[in-house]
Amino acid sequence: MKINATLPEKGRDLRLDLFRGVANWAIYLDHIPDNVVNWITTRNYGFSDAADLFVFISGYTASFVYARMMLERGFIVGATRLTKRVWQLYVAHVFLFVIYIVAIGYVALRFSDAEIINEFNLAGLAGDQAIETLRQGLLLKFKPVNLDVLPLYIVLMGLFPPVLWLMLRQPDLTMVASIVLWLLSRQFGWNLSAYPAGAWYFNPFCWQVLFVFGSWCALGGAKRARWIVDLPITLYLCIAYLVFAMVMTMAAKFPDFGALLPHWLYETFKHNDKTFLAPYRFLHFVVIVIMVIRFVPKDWPGLEWRVFDPLVVCGQQSLAVFCVGVFLSFVGHFELMMSSGSLLAQIFVSVSGIAIMTLVAYYISWSKRQDKPLPKPAAAKAS
Repeated sequence: MKINATLPEKGRDLRLDLFRGVANWAIYLDHIPDNVVNWITTRNYGFSDAADLFVFISGYTASFVYARMMLERGFIVGATRLTKRVWQLYVAHVFLFVIYIVAIGYVALRFSDAEIINEFNLAGLAGDQAIETLRQGLLLKFKPVNLDVLPLYIVLMGLFPPVLWLMLRQPDLTMVASIVLWLLSRQFGWNLSAYPAGAWYFNPFCWQVLFVFGSWCALGGAKRARWIVDLPITLYLCIAYLVFAMVMTMAAKFPDFGALLPHWLYETFKHNDKTFLAPYRFLHFVVIVIMVIRFVPKDWPGLEWRVFDPLVVCGQQSLAVFCVGVFLSFVGHFELMMSSGSLLAQIFVSVSGIAIMTLVAYYISWSKRQDKPLPKPAAAKAS
């Protein structure tokens, strides 16, 4: 079958690292409740948030890294490399899962606060079903609070090889099929079951559309749609929708303000369906992507500014930084519970957590450089 996709240009795209770093920092802040600092994150000003950005960039990066390999070395090689990455993600999830539940369990026992166990959805580990709960955790069906994103990433990456094969040959048709699956899942309530009850918070049948959208953009979709992006009317519509999304989001956060709006309008957008990825939420993210494509090109000089270095480095070491951030979000939450929870404490927890995530990222980057062999000295010229 003819290859119809456009392979991304070789060389690192710092936009991916920058925005992945933004997503990791925002996820950390958003996971700490009663924290005034998380008002700086995008979830407070529109329908989509850092989770949408994380999934989109994951799909974009997967195509950026593995598409050329699949074309040059065949489907089997590309699929096995993707599977290797899935295994790395799974190992990271298990490692984080164990440390996370041990830390929460220790804190609950140390401070005789059983409510922490319930708050983080770990009640099943305290009774007769502990072994079964752990088994379900290894199967990705049992997930403590704030450990939902990585299992979603694992599932999407695990199913990505055939999707990437199709995307390389029929990118637009693959994107349409992804949208149809998302809409059908919303219509019929398709989702994966969770343990001990319920379903996945991030429904993979719906959230796959963001992952595939990222792949579509990476493999030429953004270039093919550039003429639409550059239309003046597109810019005006995007700005109008961003303003509308901010107004409706603020209305949901402040009911007195929401009461000023028509009831049907307020009720439509109040809940911002995240599990099934509401269409207005997906559209909000598409608008953000359009604005980035229009105003932040790959060669934008600002990407080299030193002020962005911490974000870029955190994006380059995304998996480790994400895992550290999830763990630190519990530490920060507990610290605020045990302290006065004052504004100063909230700022300290937020800044110190991001600082630790950044230090981990810089250390890993430094460590990887040390693993590379030193360049051989130039041979002395003969006299």
